[in-house]
Amino acid sequence: MIEFTFWDIARNLMLAARWTVLLSIVAFIGGGLVGLAILIARIDRRKWLSRPAEWYIGLFQGTPLLLQLFLVFFGLPRIGLRIDPWLTAVLGLTLCASAFLAEIWRGGVEALPRGQWEASASLGLHYWRQLRLIVLPQVLSMTRAPTVGFLVQLVKSTALTSIIGFEELLRTANAINNATFQPFTVYGFVALIFFVICFPLTRYVDALEKRRA
Repeated sequence: MIEFTFWDIARNLMLAARWTVLLSIVAFIGGGLVGLAILIARIDRRKWLSRPAEWYIGLFQGTPLLLQLFLVFFGLPRIGLRIDPWLTAVLGLTLCASAFLAEIWRGGVEALPRGQWEASASLGLHYWRQLRLIVLPQVLSMTRAPTVGFLVQLVKSTALTSIIGFEELLRTANAINNATFQPFTVYGFVALIFFVICFPLTRYVDALEKRRA
């Protein structure tokens, strides 16, 4: 057993937490960009656009994230595309996030009064300008609370990437615990780090919901 002080454990876990935060940010931004494209396709009246978007959302919402990570990490090399754990984690979380964010935002589109579409059409705005200037700004404002709420879930989901070898917070904690045999200290500090990251976001969600109430 290697002798680690509490500061050694805390320092190494805080360094690993940087990767958890970075992965969460990259996946959230990437998922938002892809999710916006999926949303536009999903609300389109043309079936050849909306139906594949509906299937895409159903696929990623209806299968476990861990399975999606396995398919990317172990499946892509079978067709000649070798991918490292970092890219696997980013790609897997981005695709998953895009499906959930698209559906969250679609709920906002459905909740938007039809009069907003009609009013913008009466001003002579074509469909894409309606989306860009009228619809999407209101939808993103209406769904800010559930969007931030999903970010909390995304931060916690980064722990699953330890299974494919990505050196994030939980994988580092496992390595430290195997060396120190101090599970309560190690995993307790991991829980504290996740709490410090997620608690301000949950409080922000509460504030947003009260503001809209």
